[in-house]
Amino acid sequence: MTQQELLNEFLSLPAEAQRQVIDFIAFLRQRYAVIEPASQSPDIDLINDNFIGMWSDRQDLND
Repeated sequence: MTQQELLNEFLSLPAEAQRQVIDFIAFLRQRYAVIEPASQSPDIDLINDNFIGMWSDRQDLND
């Protein structure tokens, strides 16, 4: 079936049936939506990061 034939079939349906087709297409789009992969976080050099060990010199905190 060509796109034009499909459109003609759709247009020949009553208004309520057309609404159902539109709703079904929206449902299928949501169900089969392409999920974008989460972006990878940049590599962090924890050994040389200033945040790690920032309280190491405090006498009031225990390890």
